[in-house]
Amino acid sequence: MNDILKPGQTIQCEPSGMPCTIEVLLGAGGQGEVYKAELAGEAVAVKWFFPQMATPEQRASMELLIRKGAPSEHFLYPMEITTAAGVPGFGYIMPLRPKRFKNIVDLMKRTIEPTFRALATAGHNLSHNYLLLHSQGLCYRDISFGNAFFDPTNGDVLIADNDNVSVDGAAVLGVLGTPRFMAPEIVRGEALPSTNTDLFSLSVLIFYMLMVAHPLEGKKEAAIKALDLPAMTKLYGKEPLFIYDPNDDSNRPVPGIHDNALAFWRIYPQFLRDIFIRAFTTGLRDPINGRVRESEWRGEMIRLRDAIFYCPHCSMENFYDSIALKANGGNAGLCWACAAALQLPPRVRIGKSVVMLNYNTELFPHHIDDRRMFDFSVPIAAVSTHPVNPNLWGLKNISNDKWVIKSADGVIKDVEPERSVSLTVGTKIQFGKIEGEIKI
Repeated sequence: MNDILKPGQTIQCEPSGMPCTIEVLLGAGGQGEVYKAELAGEAVAVKWFFPQMATPEQRASMELLIRKGAPSEHFLYPMEITTAAGVPGFGYIMPLRPKRFKNIVDLMKRTIEPTFRALATAGHNLSHNYLLLHSQGLCYRDISFGNAFFDPTNGDVLIADNDNVSVDGAAVLGVLGTPRFMAPEIVRGEALPSTNTDLFSLSVLIFYMLMVAHPLEGKKEAAIKALDLPAMTKLYGKEPLFIYDPNDDSNRPVPGIHDNALAFWRIYPQFLRDIFIRAFTTGLRDPINGRVRESEWRGEMIRLRDAIFYCPHCSMENFYDSIALKANGGNAGLCWACAAALQLPPRVRIGKSVVMLNYNTELFPHHIDDRRMFDFSVPIAAVSTHPVNPNLWGLKNISNDKWVIKSADGVIKDVEPERSVSLTVGTKIQFGKIEGEIKI
């Protein structure tokens, strides 16, 4: 491959006029090449468009994105246009992705093994940031696991390839999307990318992250001898069918082919399965009103985080499922990993939320204040051991505010900051304006 730019070559930034020095080629895609470069002493990335992609329309689109600015720091967003003497076309500067962020393709290949907590956090963060983008009147157009990155240790995210972003409803420029992620109406040629089609792609992305499988690939996909364009159009566009459609089992996962879908589906709680069912049944039939919104995914991912508890035998993460618990007469069931009997830890119900009180659980502002939606800035409570008796556990107040508790026998007392309340069933905690209750 003949690189468009060479190591040591200087390119110019517009409108600042600052020089930028090319260091090394990082990779190439369908639209251009990406390089590591140095700008004013800082490491950056440069994407340079192939000549056929460097159209006036593409440049105008890039200039609009630069003027608007990134929706948040989680976007590797265009910062300045770049040009070079004697080199056709143009490129742009963007932040360089830190090495701790891994491509979701790595998850598909199982070269990384993040926790369920990290995956749920990443799902929340992606949903939140796509919502920020959409709220600016923009659509991403190509949500897929090729351009979403996350830190497998904590679920932090970065969104790349933002030159795909365009004004919602504007004439299409560049790609229509990535196969397997495009909304069925795009596959059928009935629609162009929009915020509404982004919602379908986001649902596919989250399904891939949690199930390591595609929501439409079951028996019908396994029966295809050649997955050519007509076959893909039928599977993903004309006759899409969710692999767990409750009213049609003709596209169920096939053992030996779709083992991830079979294994992971049973692990997750019913509330998560229900929202996936809606995303890929109603969301398939009613693209306008039936899609799961980004805000809904945010809430479900937080709910999933809060439902995690650990197997007392193998320490693997499991999920609290109130529906299954009730159906089993209060029996928590068996661990998905070691098949040992599960034992539920104490939990706290705060409003409509239920949070499992594990040894490492923290409560955050959004748990006790509806105005602080999904605020993970600073924890306000943490499960901790008694300073003298390590066998006694409590919920420590690490906020700046006093709590008021009422024990099951009616005793009322204050819990000042840095003090704890024991995890006793029936204890009610007044977190300011909202009340929580310890359950078991």
